[in-house]
Amino acid sequence: MFRSADVGRFAGCDSGDPRSRTVRTGLVACRFHRRWSTGNRARGVKAVPSLEFENELRADGAGVVAGVDEVGKGAWAGPLVVCAAVIRSDVAPDVLVARDSKTFAEKKRELLFDTVAAQCSHWALGVVTADECDRLGMSNAQRLAAKRAVMGLGVRVDAVIADGKWDFVSPLVPRVVMRVKADSSSASVAAASVLAKVSRDRMMREFAVEHPHWNFEGNKGYPCPKHRDGLRAHGTSPIHRVSWAFMDNLGLTTPKTLFEPNL
Repeated sequence: MFRSADVGRFAGCDSGDPRSRTVRTGLVACRFHRRWSTGNRARGVKAVPSLEFENELRADGAGVVAGVDEVGKGAWAGPLVVCAAVIRSDVAPDVLVARDSKTFAEKKRELLFDTVAAQCSHWALGVVTADECDRLGMSNAQRLAAKRAVMGLGVRVDAVIADGKWDFVSPLVPRVVMRVKADSSSASVAAASVLAKVSRDRMMREFAVEHPHWNFEGNKGYPCPKHRDGLRAHGTSPIHRVSWAFMDNLGLTTPKTLFEPNL
């Protein structure tokens, strides 16, 4: 969120100064946040994702606006997946179906997947493997996944709306706006949320066939008692992130059991 001091400090920048663009982007975000907060949130109404924020960015000069969201960051196993999605310009606001993927049951997300994809003019996934997460660390892994997703769109993106506080997209595109719970307010981020979640879930179901001891079909690589039991009984699989600090707290008896996959 931009403070008044930030706006005042850069208010004198000319239109060609990159700081001026940063301030304009921040002001758009502030206006959107203020309207939403004093409107729906004040009345206790759950937010429905719309294209209002995207349209404000376009009105401020951005041609192609993509929503970006990630899934898999907190998992013990499997890939980190980032999706970038651009909603089609001819989709009427009242027929947009995407919502924050966490608000849907797995079967409902699967049913909506094709419709959400069809409402996008472009969408792409950036997939970073467990090995890459171990080698790069999570911050760099997120940046790499975002780069793969945005580059995969095949179009020049002028602005990105991404979920969260930490900017893992810059400097790929000229303008990046980070929004906490953006998947609840931005239709393009909500679309990216659904597409990323369903795609990763499908990957994990395939991994469950190859690696049956860790209940990937059910937990999708995330922490849970059955997953912990599988690690204690069988060690790590080839798709576990073995460098993560959480592995130190699993109570396994030997480093070999903890860090080496069962061969």
